[in-house]
Amino acid sequence: MGEFELIGRYFAAAPCAGHGGEVALGIGDDCALLAPAAGEQLAVSTDTLVSGVHFPERADPFLLGQRSLAVAASDLAAMGARPLGFTLALTLPAFSADWLERYAAGLSRMAERCALRLIGGDTTRGPLSLTLTVFGSVPARQALVRSGARAGELFCVGGPLGDAAGALPLVLGQLQAPAELAEPLLARYWSPEPQLALGQALRGHASAALDISDGLLADAGHIAQASGVAIRIERSRVPVSDALRAVHGEAAALQAALAGGDDYILAFSLPGEALAPLQAAGWPILAIGQVLAGQGVQLIDDAGQDITPAVRGYQHFRETP
Repeated sequence: MGEFELIGRYFAAAPCAGHGGEVALGIGDDCALLAPAAGEQLAVSTDTLVSGVHFPERADPFLLGQRSLAVAASDLAAMGARPLGFTLALTLPAFSADWLERYAAGLSRMAERCALRLIGGDTTRGPLSLTLTVFGSVPARQALVRSGARAGELFCVGGPLGDAAGALPLVLGQLQAPAELAEPLLARYWSPEPQLALGQALRGHASAALDISDGLLADAGHIAQASGVAIRIERSRVPVSDALRAVHGEAAALQAALAGGDDYILAFSLPGEALAPLQAAGWPILAIGQVLAGQGVQLIDDAGQDITPAVRGYQHFRETP
C-alpha cells in the first residue's frame, strides 16, 4: 500500500479527521488552515514518542493511539489553551492493517475526549516513532506561562501524582498486581487525561503553570528557573493514590510522585486568595508548597528539614558516571 492510500484509508477517513469551525481546511492539501477567533493567539506544541524509549516495542496500538495524543494535548492544558487540531507524523517499520486500524481507533477515541481534529501529517518507513503537533487557541495575553510565579504564592498541583510511573513495571511485565490495584495505575499510563478544562479555568488566576512530564521536582524547577524564584514543597502534602501505595509501598510511591514523570497533571503557582474559590468551584487543586524569594526547588519533611533528593526527574541526555 502506498503512502497516500494509507493516509486516506486509516487517517483521512478517521472519525477525528475533518474540518469546520476554526479548522477551515483539514487533510487533503499541502497545508491545513486554522482560523482562530479574533483576539486569540495560536498555541502550538510538538511531542515525539519513540518505540523502546517512550513506550514498549510491543505496545497495544489502541492504547498507544490514546497515549500519544494525550501527552501532546497536555501541553495545551498547561498553557490554558482551547484545543483546535493536531497533525501526526508516523514512521512505521512495515505496513500492518490491523496495527493501523487499532492505532487510528485509539487516536480517535482520545481526539474525541480532547475535542481535537486531525488536520494533516506525514507517513514514512523506519523505526516506529510518532510525532504529534497540537494546536490550540488562547485569548491574547492570557496564556499560562512558566515565568510569572511570585514570592508569597502557593505552589499547587491538579491531582495525585506518581501513578503512571508506578504503572511502568506493570507495563514492562516486571511486576504483577491484583487487577483492582493495577488497572487504575495502567489507565494513568496508557490513557492520561489532559487537564484541559482546569488549564482554561486557571487563566487569570494562576501566575505560572506547566504539565508534569519529567517528575514533580524537575518540572517545579522549570517554573522556579523561569520565574527567578525558589519553590519549597512539603513532602507530607504531595498527593499519592491508594492504589500506588498498595502496589509499591509508601516510600516507593512517594518517590514515583516526586520524580517518576509521565503524570500529565498540571503544576502551578497561585495567589493564596484564589485557592478557596477555585476549590469551591470543584477544581481538584491541592496546595503542596510555597513560592519564595531565592532560587531552586527544595523538598522538606514535617520538621522543616531539607530532604531534597539528588535525582529529581527524567532527562533523556543525562550524563552517567
